[in-house]
Amino acid sequence: MSNSLLEQVCWNEQGLIAAIAQDASSGRVLMMAWMNSDALSETLDTGYATYWSRSRSKLWLKGESSGNRQKIQSIELDCDGDAILLKIDQEGGIACHTGRNSCFYRRAEDGRWVETEPVLKTPEGMYGND
Repeated sequence: MSNSLLEQVCWNEQGLIAAIAQDASSGRVLMMAWMNSDALSETLDTGYATYWSRSRSKLWLKGESSGNRQKIQSIELDCDGDAILLKIDQEGGIACHTGRNSCFYRRAEDGRWVETEPVLKTPEGMYGND
């Protein structure tokens, strides 16, 4: 992978960049996560989304536990170089750790958050905690 790609990214103070995963077919935004340079390199090298887990302080191959991997169709850098758009094919149809298609499943209505989509598979069923 070319270092010039990484050099053109405007990493934040923690060495991270926001990465937005969008369904390549429908255009729906599925999730947002963080990448460091190693995660972006791994994503570019393998063709599957790898992120940086801030809570675990380690690389996280999306779907390594659940099987819901994200196959990369394209990677785009925004005009300021501080956000990445991943156009992906979501394997298994589930991007959210709650078992939904998208992490964006709550909408503001009448001063409260309303859930707008069902759980497709329980977290226990995805991660083997049952």
